[in-house]
Amino acid sequence: MDDLYETLGEAPGTRFLLFPQSPFRTADPVPELVEISAPPGSLGPGPSGPRMYVVNPLGKTVPYGAFVPGPDGAGMYLPPWHGEMQRPPEPDEDGHFAHILPTDPGFEAAHLFAAAHFTLDVWEEYFGHPIPWHFARDYDRLELSLLPSLDNAHIGWGFLETGGTSEYGGEYRAYSLNFDVVAHEIGHAIIYSVAGMPASEAVPGEYYGFHESAADMVALIASLHFGSVVEELLETTKGNLYTFNQLNRFAELAGSAQIRMAANTRTLEEFARGWSSEHALSEPLTGAMFDILVDIFHERLLVHGLITPEMEDLSDQLEETPFYSDVMQVLFDARYALDPEGFRVALLEARDFLGAYLAAAWSSLDAENLTYAAVGDALLAVDLETTGGAFQTIIAGNFRMRGIGLVQAGPRLAKADEDSHAHSVRTRVPGS
Repeated sequence: MDDLYETLGEAPGTRFLLFPQSPFRTADPVPELVEISAPPGSLGPGPSGPRMYVVNPLGKTVPYGAFVPGPDGAGMYLPPWHGEMQRPPEPDEDGHFAHILPTDPGFEAAHLFAAAHFTLDVWEEYFGHPIPWHFARDYDRLELSLLPSLDNAHIGWGFLETGGTSEYGGEYRAYSLNFDVVAHEIGHAIIYSVAGMPASEAVPGEYYGFHESAADMVALIASLHFGSVVEELLETTKGNLYTFNQLNRFAELAGSAQIRMAANTRTLEEFARGWSSEHALSEPLTGAMFDILVDIFHERLLVHGLITPEMEDLSDQLEETPFYSDVMQVLFDARYALDPEGFRVALLEARDFLGAYLAAAWSSLDAENLTYAAVGDALLAVDLETTGGAFQTIIAGNFRMRGIGLVQAGPRLAKADEDSHAHSVRTRVPGS
């Protein structure tokens, strides 16, 4: 499978500069030149286009989704913004935005737009069709809003609003410049669209953990569409993806800080008696997905003759032991040195297998009856239909190792707090 963005020369898109990973992880971050699917000349100032637009409001203090007084009582505060705005970045004479540099006052707006659009492009390719907004009843376009006073980033009914944090030495760090954060929120919108929004709170608790896991996978797979991310990942790990590396760090805000890890050892048994955080609850499912990605990568390396069957078997045997890194890294170093390009191709193949599988599996799920076991069954069905069952053992084995299909998550143990998405602006629907 070819990289989705290597074929863009056939249908030129609009160019932007985009940080593939958090610009706060290094002293001198370098943005990457990307093309989104919108043809040059189709985007206006803002940026703004047919699917989304950015506003950088002046004087806005209340975040979208909040309940505010109105003539008919309290109601949800929703787009569009009607007040004054900062001067929006404009396209150049050829319709591109790549001239908007990180030092430009309009870069944050351009970056937010590009990150959201790029993510949607990647996943619409996997789905094979446009993904309608879950709020299409009321809005044709997503409003991307910049609100520095908001220590959060959230998507809701017609909006994706980003603020920032100053918890790292008092330096303000905008979430709009963190690709993982923006992609994660677009991931929530994708899941609401394809799997539906729950009609009531009586959905399985695993629905909420699934949402966090799926949004993380949207961000992870999308990040692997940056050439620089793939190159740095492989040069750092030599293909040994179980090492501590940038692929399995989500929403990285500093060099040594991350919100959660994709490469984890959590099992569903840990939550059989109940759970308090859907972020923690998501980890067994995300861990299974990461393991599936790595195992498919190993299978593709084996198909291309880049590793030996003995090396693949040894990796499986040592995976949960303290000897894994010392033994396997030497082997990966030697094999990678023989054919770095072959390793890159195998990784892109694994990425695209998993991305396509997830898109098809998610499309078959129903929010009201969603469990982790249902996700596993959906993936197995997709694999059977797609390849005749090439990855059945990989999928079933990794889900079983996490206890998925053997136990279910117990009840929520504590009332949802402000960090929970179960009662957040993401799930609020006006008029319901």
